[in-house]
Amino acid sequence: MSSSSGRGGASRSVTVINGKKTFTVLENNPEVMDALAAKLGLSPALKFYDVYSLTDQNLLQCIPRPVYALLVILPLTPAWEARRNATDMAREPYKKAGPDEPVLWFKQTIGNACGSIGLLHCLLNGQAREYILPDTILSRLLVEAMLLHPEKRANLLYNDKSFEEAHQSVAALGDTLPPSLAEGEHLGQHFVAFVKGNDGYLWELEGSRPGPIRRGKLEEGEDLLSENAIRQSIGGVIDLDRKAGGSDMRFSCIALAKDPAVSVSLPPSVYHPHDGYSHGGDGRSWRGIWDPAYVFEKWSPPKQRRSN
Repeated sequence: MSSSSGRGGASRSVTVINGKKTFTVLENNPEVMDALAAKLGLSPALKFYDVYSLTDQNLLQCIPRPVYALLVILPLTPAWEARRNATDMAREPYKKAGPDEPVLWFKQTIGNACGSIGLLHCLLNGQAREYILPDTILSRLLVEAMLLHPEKRANLLYNDKSFEEAHQSVAALGDTLPPSLAEGEHLGQHFVAFVKGNDGYLWELEGSRPGPIRRGKLEEGEDLLSENAIRQSIGGVIDLDRKAGGSDMRFSCIALAKDPAVSVSLPPSVYHPHDGYSHGGDGRSWRGIWDPAYVFEKWSPPKQRRSN
């Protein structure tokens, strides 16, 4: 068992439950994900933003565009669970690897790590890759994981001490107290990342599913907060639950986007998509990114923003 310090010097321990390494549950909060992204090696110019509405244009205008990724907590409602089960049963486990794959997906084998793995899915895919600093946890994971098949990729992350320490170091941040390990296993909610893949399609990434899910085409210039993207991602889940008569609207969503107020000259992407090796370069301008929180017309602030 290992531990690291959280807010106020509090120790956050990693333990083993039923033979599986288990982290402390993270909150889907810009403060938390910003801090973890920085520790992992994202440019300081990129940040996360809460999304307070996907329908109110005045609130949407507060979020810099384009949005590169959405990180969402969704409750496992009966309607969504039924669709998930039907979809997953019809799919073969994802076994692909290599730089030609449109997205980089991690299978989750660490307990309560869905928040940090969701963050990896946001940062290691699409244009967000261009904001990874060299010689960091992110740059190393990107190069090493890209060439591994899912099982070996999961083992790489499971045994990565730096990733573990980064996760645990931010576990005490946020607006709510972290749940106990037992509580974390039964929150009934899931972190899901939505990104735009290298193929121009919207992808749904969750480590507990059999693999990444391609949702639909996004046109050039369409980002993750476009009407089309919302309809195919979190909006689709909400609509499914609403049509089934559900009332559980405890959603939390944050968005990754450029920050117009910040500009930093940094080296270009450490990863070249065609060969899987690090490259030097002449520097580029980096600007901020954030992930907003979704608000549907019946949305009310969640009692908690943590998920297993």
